[in-house]
Amino acid sequence: MGLNTLDYVVFGAYCALILGIGLWVSRDKEGKQKNAEDYFLASKSLPWWAIGASLIAANISAEQFIGMSGSGFAIGLAIASYEWMAAITLLLVGKYFLPVFINKGIYTIPGFVEKRFSTNLKTILAVFWIGLFVFVNLTTVLYLGARAMDTVIGTGDGSLMTYSILGLGLFAAAYSLWGGLSAVAWTDVVQVVLLVLGGLVTTFIALERVSPTGGIIDGFIHVFNTVPGKFSMIVQKGEIITPDGRDAWWDLPGLAVLVGGMWVANVYYWGFNQYIIQRTLAAKSLQESQKGIVFAAGLKMIIPLIVVIPGIIAYVMNADATGALTPQTMDPSFVSATGSVVNDNAFPWLVRTFIPTGLKGLVMAALAAAIVSSLASMLNSTSTIFTMDIFLPYINKNASDKQTVSVGRISGFVALVIAMLIAPMLGNLGQAFQFIQEYTGVVSPGILAVFLTGLFWKRATNNAAIWGVIMSIPIAMYFKVAPNGWSDAAFFVNIPFMNQMMFTAVASILIIVIISHLEGKGQTDGKGIIISPGFFKTDPTFNISAIAILIVCAMLYAIFW
Repeated sequence: MGLNTLDYVVFGAYCALILGIGLWVSRDKEGKQKNAEDYFLASKSLPWWAIGASLIAANISAEQFIGMSGSGFAIGLAIASYEWMAAITLLLVGKYFLPVFINKGIYTIPGFVEKRFSTNLKTILAVFWIGLFVFVNLTTVLYLGARAMDTVIGTGDGSLMTYSILGLGLFAAAYSLWGGLSAVAWTDVVQVVLLVLGGLVTTFIALERVSPTGGIIDGFIHVFNTVPGKFSMIVQKGEIITPDGRDAWWDLPGLAVLVGGMWVANVYYWGFNQYIIQRTLAAKSLQESQKGIVFAAGLKMIIPLIVVIPGIIAYVMNADATGALTPQTMDPSFVSATGSVVNDNAFPWLVRTFIPTGLKGLVMAALAAAIVSSLASMLNSTSTIFTMDIFLPYINKNASDKQTVSVGRISGFVALVIAMLIAPMLGNLGQAFQFIQEYTGVVSPGILAVFLTGLFWKRATNNAAIWGVIMSIPIAMYFKVAPNGWSDAAFFVNIPFMNQMMFTAVASILIIVIISHLEGKGQTDGKGIIISPGFFKTDPTFNISAIAILIVCAMLYAIFW
């Protein structure tokens, strides 16, 4: 059931390849010492295909392979909206955000805040992002990745969790902390090939096994006919009940997915998330960066095939002929010690049970590639923000290039150690992907409001932005307390978290607009961004590719409405 010698050989070859590439591209050129631009922005030399591949590798991690497959098991294809709408979001980022960021010559997203608003607000957000990366992103990826390794390689009883956390963390650190963004981005080119290939292998083999007649097409038809409700992209209230008895509408509330809070989550993540946007800032040029963005958007369209469909297949394999889960049909590995259904075991269970020798090593390499590439990106971005936005301005303004790079490496290592200590404490997260989205959704609306008004409204003031981001937290918490026994109180409402995010974002924008108007008397702020005619013009390659992606996305929603 676990790995054998051939699988370990394949997995070992992957590890050696990634380490070799990472250390090779990060070596110091003869007679040249790495400076901040070399370490944190890969010397601004990345081509479009490396940028696109690195964006996907940084994004796809255990959170997707394990968490989103778990949500596919529990909810169905509707969770793919995070991927398909992300493709549209990437196009918006490429056309309207990147021109401003690259024109400003920034290293970090907090650095943009300083140029547009103030050092104080930049510092507030820099501290917030460091905390989010260390205590949420890094810890969750380590935990989910280790749990996957424990399920596939071991017995799933948690005996390998500690070793897996140490192995994954140290492997990511081995090349990313030494080589910086250059090592991360160039290894990501290999990692994204592996994770897509390994994911497709898992999906196709599972489709062949799920159908009584065999065959990939027959398998898909069988899955669709058995659980047609799980292929509904727009979930109605009461339409899909998850295995733990939860109405899926609370996670994906109907049309609000298309016109509501999903935009808050996606625009925040793809537009203003340091470990995502950093590789676009390292492009040779704006046009090269935009080509990388559209390449990543195209890859996003196929990601649900490798991270959502396997979860639905696993559900069908554990359901009876009517599509219902029963104790008689469900594998024991999906049942926790308390008797609840563990949705996030879907992908590891498929790999452990159905992938043959040799290919299992490839799939494990793909899973490790997804985990390690995300860890490496998060470590690099954490060290970049700490070094450029905390260390240089407040601790040592006159640091040499050697000192700056050393601080980047040390701060990344400290962040990793903290995350590795916390990760084993996370326990059972249920639908981990949904957990992460809901937790991040408390803080992302206010930050999104600050960036949108800062980018596109010249009258937004610094004080207004500070109050907007501060007040977004109590506004978000107002919505959060309702599900905890306050929903019957006169002043509280109980609504899906996606709607909570949208209302919080709108309220935060209103706060910024009102305070800016009162403070600025309708005048343009001194740091307001002046947009000249043609500033957002994109070349034909970007435009044609973007139109094609929009058409495909519209067709997918029309088919699976």
